Amino acid sequence: MRRGGHEGTGERLVNRTVERYGVWLRSTVVLLCGALGLVGADAADVPLASALLAPAVLACGVRLWALRRPLPLALLWTLDAAVVLLMGLSQPVLGGEGGNAMVEVAVGISVIAFQFEWATRPVAGAALAGAGVGACVLGDVLSSPAHDLDVVPLVRMLIQVGLARAGYLIVRARARAADRSAAVRAALRREADVAAARRATEREYLATLHDTASATLLMVSQGDGRDWSWLPPRARQDLEALSAMPGFETGSVDLAALLGCVPDGEGPARVRLTTHIEGPLTVPSGPGLAIFNGVREAVTNVSRHAGVREAELRAWRDEGDGVVVELSDAGRGFEPDSVPVRRRGISGSIIGRMRAVGGTASITSRPGAGTRVRWRWHDQGRVPQAADGAGQATEVPGPADPADRTRAQDTAAVRFIRGQLLYGSQLVALLICLVWQFTISLRRLLAHQDVYDPAWAQAAAFVCLVVAATGGASLLRGRRIPPGVRGWCLGAVLTVSAVSAYTLPPGHATGPADWAFGVVGWHALFLLADLRVRVYAAFLGAHIGINAAAVVGHGAPTAAEAAVLGIATVGSCGLQLAIGALMTHLLRDTAPAAGSAAAREEELRTRERIHEHLQSDHKERYRALTATTVPLLVGLGHGVLSPHDEEVRLRCGVEGARMRRLFAEGDAVADPLLNELRACVEVAEHQGVTVSLAVRGLPGEVPVEIRRELIDPVAVTLGRTRSAARVTVVWTLGAVRVSVVGVDCADDRTEAAAVPSQSRAADPHVSVVRTRHGESVWAEASWSRSASSGVDLP
Repeated sequence: MRRGGHEGTGERLVNRTVERYGVWLRSTVVLLCGALGLVGADAADVPLASALLAPAVLACGVRLWALRRPLPLALLWTLDAAVVLLMGLSQPVLGGEGGNAMVEVAVGISVIAFQFEWATRPVAGAALAGAGVGACVLGDVLSSPAHDLDVVPLVRMLIQVGLARAGYLIVRARARAADRSAAVRAALRREADVAAARRATEREYLATLHDTASATLLMVSQGDGRDWSWLPPRARQDLEALSAMPGFETGSVDLAALLGCVPDGEGPARVRLTTHIEGPLTVPSGPGLAIFNGVREAVTNVSRHAGVREAELRAWRDEGDGVVVELSDAGRGFEPDSVPVRRRGISGSIIGRMRAVGGTASITSRPGAGTRVRWRWHDQGRVPQAADGAGQATEVPGPADPADRTRAQDTAAVRFIRGQLLYGSQLVALLICLVWQFTISLRRLLAHQDVYDPAWAQAAAFVCLVVAATGGASLLRGRRIPPGVRGWCLGAVLTVSAVSAYTLPPGHATGPADWAFGVVGWHALFLLADLRVRVYAAFLGAHIGINAAAVVGHGAPTAAEAAVLGIATVGSCGLQLAIGALMTHLLRDTAPAAGSAAAREEELRTRERIHEHLQSDHKERYRALTATTVPLLVGLGHGVLSPHDEEVRLRCGVEGARMRRLFAEGDAVADPLLNELRACVEVAEHQGVTVSLAVRGLPGEVPVEIRRELIDPVAVTLGRTRSAARVTVVWTLGAVRVSVVGVDCADDRTEAAAVPSQSRAADPHVSVVRTRHGESVWAEASWSRSASSGVDLP
């Protein structure tokens, strides 16, 4: 975990890959160096060397096993420390040039690998490196007490540890940069997807509302004297469709009004309900409908199974925001536990509905003692879930063509992450080759001038290698190395390898005087990092072959000499090949995995964000709508409200006008306020009302929330007008007023609930005034722009 936040996907996968490669690198080197050390050891020392090597091999096996099944970190750290201490202090026991070379290479590679294995815990890695270096130096002193301490291997190991840590930090920095950039781009895509989903969902559900509830209510509002037998099932279907909308559960309804519409059956199956309801009982629409539907099912059960035609329905407020509803009968009763699971009337319609909205339902009954069903709901600040409301899951729409979109984003993310990791890997290789050449290699070249034959050839090779490193200038400018420059640099590097190998005297290959053998591979690595590892392996093979040919040309080495040469080759070229393989794995495997994982995580975030916004949108969109539309649909669907009643038709007309205004919100027009007003006017005209519309002043921008408050009083008045109306919109500097005068306007028996008053306005700068003179009604809504609203009116 990084300071200030969590690891990104790329950084997390880089850390995992580096850790695994560190373990495999150390285990491979220990095994190879151990085998070569046994080959070069005297026959008498083989048993003792094997005994010392066995714990190291066993520890490597445990470390590899821990990659699949994690072990405690304290145990792993202790095991690693024990291994390097054992290997470093084994020099006095092993003895000989081969033993010292084996220990030096094995410990050197181990302290490098520790910086990868413990990359996310740098203190642990540094402590292990210090333990390894100290043990190696102490073992060297104990094995040769008459000689002075050789600090060169100590300095070389410290340089290697520093380069390993620096290399990891560079690659991690590029991975973090990729994660940050990908997060920014993903956030932009997410916002675009959310906006598209919100628009698509709004269009879909507004179309559904238009085809169901709006059409039904407008047909009811426009006439009498027709066959209304189709109306109850149609209204029930509309209510079901409306209930399935996401966010519907966030509206509020009067549960007392809903329970007053509970159907009691027809003919001989009719149940006479005695009601005792302490209203009003305002609850969210989801729990309200769940209770209503449960009560309806329970009444049906009474008519079917109780053997009586009377029941008592009670409802009251409980504990502040809670409500309790109870239905009881004196029928034959039953054993609730004996009801088969396949019967869904109780488990699904009564108990299941309440559980879905965070409430409870209980049934108390026994044979011969009647039945009592109690519903209880209390607002506990519960976060609505997708299954709330009507108990139906909400499907979150995604972007169009999700498969193609995901593939395109995945490919782009992979390319970007791969580019960042490649750049970081090349910088690491360039840093290593420059530091190594101007520290370790330069010291060796200067210290052994008397060994080379001729010395000027070695100096020229060193200069040529410096010139070859200029290929990294493109990297430092953030560009790719041109193919021509890469080819010339690779040729120069191979030439340096050959010149250095053939101008060394016999017996000095891979020894202290051989400054080029260990550094040539690093120069090639930053040149070939973007190619597959087999290309780099071929180059190392050519480099090793040139040096091997030079050694054989001076005479075939003995087994012990060959073992020492092999150990040195593993320690230098083996490490370089392993780093090359690690780079290839990062580019070919880790980058695609990081891109795919980031795409999957982003898809989940996008879906969560879409779902969150859909719920928020519907909270606002249907808050006022469901408070009045649901009781109408419930009453019409169950025959409690009659379409022959003028008051019912007028209420339907008002709700139809509100819906039409809602539909007009999404129109792309120059004057949205006037457009939404005309939608309400058209509804009134379809009902036979003559409406005149006048606009004075230049239109300006008005937020959608304000438009809703300005137009709603007009919609209510137009919906209750029988003959003629006049609508006026006046734009002034800093204010807008919308007024309506309705002639022959029906008295509103539900006026307090239908027309918002000034104290109920959501915005303090909106005021509503309504006055009645006989059969005429005048209503005006005005909005005064505040200085901080940021909306300019003409």
